[in-house]
Formats: sequence, structure tokens, C-alpha cells
Amino acid sequence: MNITRNNVDALNAVVTVEVSKSDYAEKVEKVLADYRKNASIPGFRKGAVPMSLIQKQYGKAVLLDEVNKLLQENLNNYLVEEKLDILGNPLPKVTEDFNWDVEDYKFEFELGLAPEFNVDLAAKNSLVQYKIVADDKMLNDQVARIQKQYGKLIAKDVVEAGDDVSGVFANEEKGINNRTTLAIDAFADKKTQKAFIGKKVGDVVTLKTKGLFDDDHKLMDYLAVGHDDVHGLDIEVTFTIDEVIAHEPATLDQELFDKLFGPKVVTSVDELKAKIKEDAEKQFAQQADQKFLNDVTEFLIANTKFDLPAEFLKKWIQTTGENPLTAEEAEAEYAKSENGLRYQLIEGKIITDNGLQITFDDLKAYTTELIKKQMAQFGQMNPTDEDVQGIVARVMSNQDEVRRLSEQVMNEKMLNLFKDKVKAKTKEVNYDEFIKAMYGELKH
Repeated sequence: MNITRNNVDALNAVVTVEVSKSDYAEKVEKVLADYRKNASIPGFRKGAVPMSLIQKQYGKAVLLDEVNKLLQENLNNYLVEEKLDILGNPLPKVTEDFNWDVEDYKFEFELGLAPEFNVDLAAKNSLVQYKIVADDKMLNDQVARIQKQYGKLIAKDVVEAGDDVSGVFANEEKGINNRTTLAIDAFADKKTQKAFIGKKVGDVVTLKTKGLFDDDHKLMDYLAVGHDDVHGLDIEVTFTIDEVIAHEPATLDQELFDKLFGPKVVTSVDELKAKIKEDAEKQFAQQADQKFLNDVTEFLIANTKFDLPAEFLKKWIQTTGENPLTAEEAEAEYAKSENGLRYQLIEGKIITDNGLQITFDDLKAYTTELIKKQMAQFGQMNPTDEDVQGIVARVMSNQDEVRRLSEQVMNEKMLNLFKDKVKAKTKEVNYDEFIKAMYGELKH
């Protein structure tokens, strides 16, 4: 067997595989001999069927099967030995008049080659790494929410200042019909808040959506509309009051603190706020990290320039699924998947250049910490090492879980690398400002 390669250009190649009779003859003969031993054909004893009859009935199918096995095995070995970094899979070049009646064959396969490129993590950029702080307003609001949550609920007939109302926001033209509960002081305009004072269960209040809340994004929750629809939304909605609820705030005492955090963990309002701040900023840090990871990913896709064997990939997409696609469908699929493929290549290059391989110890340590955090959420603050490792062993015996955890470990490694290498500007913001930044509404 002879395998040669012709590099059409830097991203495309054609591999030619020449198969001679000596490569497959012995294997074909062995398979046919096995067929002969077991063949049951009327008029012949089992094992006594003439080989010429076996050859006539099964010869062509066996030949095709054995040659195909040879092709797959030797082509795969060739790609490994030559260390060819290919995209997709080799595509056989179709020959309409291919002749299987000769003894020697020549097959051609198209290859799409991965491009060579460099990733500059230290490149100049306008990226921002956000540090989200829990400010005094957030802490005070959270304390008030805790008092409200653990206080007493009192059903009423008439709305007064500080009450909550349950009901339905509606606008027939826009298809809005959403049941919700909100505090009347959630409305941004004092005039709107006053419009509810004195109203009773069953009353209907008509409101303008423009400026209804201090942040238009709240319309997404209260009216159940999409993000793209909330900006500048200026319509009339009705709110039909179903229920009026007053809250008698819980007292900020040791009984409440113990209920929230366990005995004597928090002993004063100042310590309560400090605990809220600590817990909130841990969660905020995760959200800020995810945004930074996403922003760096988008930056690298946009600024790491390289060509792809586009025509080869479109042709490959046409044939790779269960059902072949048309050229137009493959073109559309390629357009949707191109950025994902580009980042796969970029990520692979970063992993290789920076030695970001995942070891078994990495995966085990990450899983152990994850299990401990989950157990703590269910009140198991000091589990034994034996209990934890037992759960870790069960988790790591599941291949799907190992794959999912491996992705999380690699994301963590990539994030740490980006924090170290990418020269981004650090900006301290409160949570509301961060949300605006998430939607591109906060100036850097």
C-alpha cells in the first residue's frame, strides 16, 4: 500500500491511497473460506459449496468491505504518523466510473488542515474586569427584605403605603397577561405609588410602562416581556388587584440571626450586614468572572486572525449528519458554527502553549471542593473525609459527570490564565451598574 499527499495550499490537501491486490487478497480469501464452511445452499453439503459459487455470490461485497477496512485503518495511521492536524474528517473524492473489476485501486481523500496562528493574550484591548461591591444601599435593602421575609403577613382590603399587591398586568394588544406580586414602592414614580393608595381588591389601575421602574429590565419580570422589547417600551397596561398584603417586619434579634446563620455566628446588625456583604460579593465575583471569561473569548475570536478551509468544511458539513444537507443548508450551518470552531482552535492553541492540561489530581480536588460546598448547603458543615471521598468516587465513576467537571476545571484554568495575562482595566461597580454593563448600557 502506498500513501502520498499533495498539499493544494496551506489549508487543503489531497491524500492518495494506492491499494494493490497483495494488500487485500489474503484477507478476502480467508473471509470467503469462512463463508464456504458455513454456507447452506440447496444441493450442496454444508462446507462443500464450490468456491466459485461463494465467490460469485459474496466476492464483491467482501472485497468492498475488506478494502474499506484497509483504507480506514491505514489512512488513520497515516494521519497520526504524519502528525496532521485536520478539521472534520477526510472526504473521499467521488469517482462516478470507479472500476472494482481491476485488481489494484487508487483512492483520493480531501483534507481540511488546521491553520497555523499565534494567540496574543497581552494584546491591547478595551476589556474591563469588574469588581462588584455590595454597597450600603444594597445591604440596607437586603436587611429590609430579610425582615419582610421573616415577618408576619397580614391580608388587607385597602392598599396603604408600604404594602405589597398581587395581581395581573395586562395589555391585550401586546399579549401581556402576567400575574405577579410587587411592593408599591417598587414603582419609580411617587405619583404612581400614590395611585395605588386607597385602592381595594378588585380595583383596576392603569399605568404607563415608560419610567414605571427605576430599571427597564424589571419589566421583563413583572410584565413577562423579552429583553429586546423593554427598552423604550411606552404602552398602557392595567393592573387588576387580587390581594393586598401588609408586612409586620421581623425584629433584628438573636433569634432571627440564629435562624439565618446558625447559633451565635452573627450577634449584631453590623455583623449581619458584614455577613450579607461577604456572601453577596462571593456570588458577585462568580458573575463578574463569567462576564470576563465571555468578554475575553469574544475579544480573541474577533482579534485572532486566521483563515479556515471554508469550502472543505461546508462540503464536510453537507455529508456528516444522518441526513445530507443541501449546499445552501450547509452554508447556513457553517455560518452559525464558524465562531465556535474558531474558538475551539484558539482554546486548543492556548491550552497547548500554556500547558493547561487537566490531571486526575486537578479533577479530584475540584470535585472534592464542589461536594463539600454542596454538603454545606444542606447543613453538613463538617463531613468526614471518608464520606466526601465516597461521594467523589461515585461522581467520578460517571463519564458524563467527569466530562462536565473537566469542562469546569478547564474554564477555571482559562479564567486564571486570562486574569494573569490579559491586560484589562479593573472597574469597581455596584450590582446595578454591573447589570447595566452586562447589557452594554454602562460606559467604561
